[in-house]
Amino acid sequence: MATKWYNGIVTNIKSLTNITSQFTLKIQDEEIFNFQPGQFVTFDLPIGEKRLQRWRSYSIANAPNDANELEFCIVKSDGGLATNYLFSDVRIGSEIKFKGPDGVFVLPKDLISIELIMLCTGTGFAPFRSMLLHIDKHQIPFKKIHLIFGTRNANSLLYKDELDELKAKYANFDYDIALSREILDGFHHGYLHDIYLEKFKDVSEDRKFYICGWSGMVDEAMEKLTHTLGYPKSQIRNELYG
Repeated sequence: MATKWYNGIVTNIKSLTNITSQFTLKIQDEEIFNFQPGQFVTFDLPIGEKRLQRWRSYSIANAPNDANELEFCIVKSDGGLATNYLFSDVRIGSEIKFKGPDGVFVLPKDLISIELIMLCTGTGFAPFRSMLLHIDKHQIPFKKIHLIFGTRNANSLLYKDELDELKAKYANFDYDIALSREILDGFHHGYLHDIYLEKFKDVSEDRKFYICGWSGMVDEAMEKLTHTLGYPKSQIRNELYG
């Protein structure tokens, strides 16, 4: 079966931090683009001749919807051809070609009998935002969800207002933010690893960890969860960014 490519028109670009923006695409297709929260698509960008030069994958940051709109939370990386193109050349009305959705980093089918612990750094929050918005939109019952977000300083936080709204709305949702390079009241000073090592040190078989972020963080979290705390790998899923 041939891969289907879609054309998306950029309808909004919203600055989230000084190096991170949210790009909204309107899909130019009559059929509803169905995806599961947590999945990603692959852009084909005009930044090279070969496929490996042109293709970049980004997690969808919003919940599935009937408006055929996709949101992407993208950070500008130094020397990155793709992000340089997106931040320098893409404007409202620009067209982006993409394929998907792909990926198995999706919500567990049963949320009512498990605790779901989400660990992320930076734009690794994108698939979790999609999941949380989907749960809220459809009022999906869940036992407990706890998100731990690691970043350098408060200026690089993403969607904290949305997290505050969810926390106020659901007694069984909570979150912690770890700032590695800034000391502020109400935040943990250090790395996200410190938080789950303390809060979830008593191993429970009714708990699942989802991890998304840069490979170094994911590898360290996997090591600490399995070897330091003793969780089986079957209770852990991860999605790598670079």
